[in-house]
Amino acid sequence: MKLKWIFIILIFALGFTVRLYKFNAPIADWHSWRQTDTSAVSVFFVEKGFDLLHPRYYDLSNVPSGVHDNPEGYRFVEFPIYNLFQGGLFKIFGFFTIEQWGRLVTIFSSLVSAFFIFLIVKKYLSERAGLIASFFYLFIPFNIYFSRVILPDQSMVTAVLGGVYFFDVWIEDKKFSIFNFQFLIALIFTAAALLLKPFAVFFMLPMLYLAFEKFGLNFLKKWQLWFFAITSVLPLVLWRLWEFQYPGGIPQSGWLLNGGNIRFKGAFFYWIFGERVGKLILGYWGLPLLIFGLIHKIPQKSYFFFLSFLASSLLYITVVARGNVQHDYYQILIIPSISIFLALGTEYLLNIKENHIKFFPYLILIILSLFMLFFGWYYVRDFYTIQHESFIRAGREIDKLIPKDAKVIVPNDGDTTPLYFIKRQGWASFEKEMPQMIKMGADYIVLLEPKEENFNIKNEFKIISYSKDYILVDLHQKQ
Repeated sequence: MKLKWIFIILIFALGFTVRLYKFNAPIADWHSWRQTDTSAVSVFFVEKGFDLLHPRYYDLSNVPSGVHDNPEGYRFVEFPIYNLFQGGLFKIFGFFTIEQWGRLVTIFSSLVSAFFIFLIVKKYLSERAGLIASFFYLFIPFNIYFSRVILPDQSMVTAVLGGVYFFDVWIEDKKFSIFNFQFLIALIFTAAALLLKPFAVFFMLPMLYLAFEKFGLNFLKKWQLWFFAITSVLPLVLWRLWEFQYPGGIPQSGWLLNGGNIRFKGAFFYWIFGERVGKLILGYWGLPLLIFGLIHKIPQKSYFFFLSFLASSLLYITVVARGNVQHDYYQILIIPSISIFLALGTEYLLNIKENHIKFFPYLILIILSLFMLFFGWYYVRDFYTIQHESFIRAGREIDKLIPKDAKVIVPNDGDTTPLYFIKRQGWASFEKEMPQMIKMGADYIVLLEPKEENFNIKNEFKIISYSKDYILVDLHQKQ
């Protein structure tokens, strides 16, 4: 085996290993709300059957939709491809918990993403640059954390990169036929990316550039490309039309674009480019490498191709402005672009050959890379911290005390994480008056980390159990 492949295998093996950090931890770390909601869909698949057209979870409230009640607990966001793998692998193999299988799906996706980055950069620049880009993708601490969470975003990145890679292979084929393997795989990856996250549409720009580079403006006349585009988008369109039948299960999303009119305000630039890209992702010290990547002289075709990745990221951040400001995990999608330009910046330093500064570029590269990783880890290490251990303890106890089909109210400002640990459907806020919620099916109230001012409810209904972590109140028994 060639030395380079041994090196590649070692890097990927280490990339896998670092993602096992706190592998057994409960889903109560950073973004536990979104993670538990995602994992809950997989739990329902395992327990009630894999009905992909009717994904369900624990939340029965009207909080996600903002208007409609959701008595069946439907969850119509991304098409549940991720949950199919998470729940399916748990069902098939039996060992590991369902949460661990979710993490493994994300980890495996990130490794495949890194390999596609290697293949893409290798083709358009060099093998060394491809390996460097993969290295940054695998070891940026921000991406390590978000490459082991239970979210579909990382799988979407994999699908986008796979779609770009096989699309490139397909259009370079002399026959340029829709009846070949490359077309089919590119189509599957692209359609899956859009189903996993419609935001994938912003990252189709590299495909558009490749088509223009190959055919010029005549690409608009190529029916094969139109066929590819339409068939890629069609599954998403059908899914959206289907889910409109269940408005209570569709979360509000319009606010993600420019909620609060934040786009291009000072806060927008601060949070995206200062706090997220500059601090959390690049640890400040990676910024010079990114700039070197932008000014590095490489063949024009390759540079514009890589620039299309960066343009996709900027377009996505600009259009989905509020979502990117509100949620740091939205930046998972731009990590491939950042990794590519960090690799270009590294190449820029490695290609400086003047004798009198021969070793200086290497020293600068080592300092910038190490400090970027060290500071990046410093800023994201708290992401792994369990936020509310009391939720886990309370969930474990309450699960033993109430019927499996009971419905609970757990007032927690809409955060459904406690419902996941209690393993019951219900509401995470008092969205209506108590008599009406009882009519809707509420059986119990759980007050978490109770304080004296939370105890008013005990004067009317019977307390079943209590501890420092919770008070369990039976809504069908008067005091």
